[in-house]
Amino acid sequence: MRQKRIVVIGSGFGGLAAAVRLQARGFQVDLFERLPEPGGRARTFHVGDYAFDGGPTVVTAPFLLEELFQLNGKRLDRAVELLPVDPFYKLFDARGNTLSYNGDPAHVLPQVEAIHPPDADGYLAFLRAAEPLLQKGFIELGAEPFLRLSDMARVAPDLAKLRAYESVYRFVGRYIQHPFLRQCFTFHPLFIGGNPLKASAIYAMIHLIEQRWGVWYPRGGMRSLVDALAALFGDLGGRLHLGTPVDRILVSGGRAAGVVAAGERIPADAVVSNADAATTYLKLVEQTPPRVRRHLTRSHYSMSLAVWYYGLATDQVPDALAHHNIVFGPRYEDLIRDIFERKVIADDFSLYLHVPSRTDPSAAPPGKQALYVLVPVPNLASTISWDDELQRLEERVLSLIEARFWPGFRRFIEVRHRIDPFYFAHDLGTYLGTGFSLEPRLMQSAWFRPHNKSPFIRGLYLVGAGTHPGAGIPGVLLSAKIAEKIVVRDMEEVDRRA
Repeated sequence: MRQKRIVVIGSGFGGLAAAVRLQARGFQVDLFERLPEPGGRARTFHVGDYAFDGGPTVVTAPFLLEELFQLNGKRLDRAVELLPVDPFYKLFDARGNTLSYNGDPAHVLPQVEAIHPPDADGYLAFLRAAEPLLQKGFIELGAEPFLRLSDMARVAPDLAKLRAYESVYRFVGRYIQHPFLRQCFTFHPLFIGGNPLKASAIYAMIHLIEQRWGVWYPRGGMRSLVDALAALFGDLGGRLHLGTPVDRILVSGGRAAGVVAAGERIPADAVVSNADAATTYLKLVEQTPPRVRRHLTRSHYSMSLAVWYYGLATDQVPDALAHHNIVFGPRYEDLIRDIFERKVIADDFSLYLHVPSRTDPSAAPPGKQALYVLVPVPNLASTISWDDELQRLEERVLSLIEARFWPGFRRFIEVRHRIDPFYFAHDLGTYLGTGFSLEPRLMQSAWFRPHNKSPFIRGLYLVGAGTHPGAGIPGVLLSAKIAEKIVVRDMEEVDRRA
């Protein structure tokens, strides 16, 4: 039989993983990327002599990456060196509390006890309570498609028993009482675009994913991992088309028939979209039913991000800072509501400070430092005067860094770069300029999330942050695994009918 051709739209981790898996299955895969380099959210920004990670900085569950290389008889560690990050995070609050944690409860427990002795037992109880969430939500269901309501009904009793209907904040609050410690063990949903006050308790498992499989950083930055996956795809015979935007998904007789890319019609037997899920249906597919359009426009979407990249003319980093640093502002719950519900930029803020040289000395030119500062901000459903507000926000961020950690920080800055909601909307094509597509609420998870297989266009499949199981590197890699399973099954069904 003729070798079937599959088009993949977008080369984020989800698109790259889907392309590798399907090419290894014997399909001819063409991967189209609108940007001049692969990676999507994980692209690299080059500013002068500096190279900055454009998006994710945390690798967890590396076995999902190892699986991709094994498809071509290769090993991940021969292509990329993953460096262990220890501590995983260092967390600070506005009152002077700090917590440095890694995968060893014996390291974390004394710190918890020093901050609030009753929470020591609570922390251990939290770990025990989260273990079934990891087993059910990640190990058992993470790579399973949810294409029918019956798929959801089948697992609903287990999810109810595990209290998945609760928020992460409420779930953790059952075990941990101190306000700072609650923040330390409920911030993870923000890393996948979730509101800790609304995200399903199932996402409390993220803490255990890190604990079980570690937190890693690729030597040379995320670009080394992206480049290794792109090379793997090429070695398998895949074709990568950079700087080639897909303008439209072609549909004929209710079936995806290819794409229009850079004005050229590219026929295909199936299309896998790693574009933002809402963008796929609202912009790339003309045949999306009105009810689906209404549903997508009324859904709850993640926040966006403001990220400032700084190249510093110094080889010194304050001892107080680790690789991954999270600095909570004076408010937590109310600040989250400002971002997700009221959609305003408040005077106070929380931030993530990424200092990769703590793990990888090659992260910056010799004698210098390359780091970034990330602040969650509302998406473009807001009415914010963005340029003015972001300039003021950056000044407050710099003042905090100088006051709390790094006196004279500004004088070391020799290059800077910024991304904001407009970058996510225009360069990455995300609906409302979100950083992570749809929020991971219970009623926007699993079957309630855009499916990995389109329910109204045959031969169209979705991977990435906006589809099941969700955002984050493990989530999007699992979405590619799910898509592979469905595509292979569907193509075999087409062959039988032929």
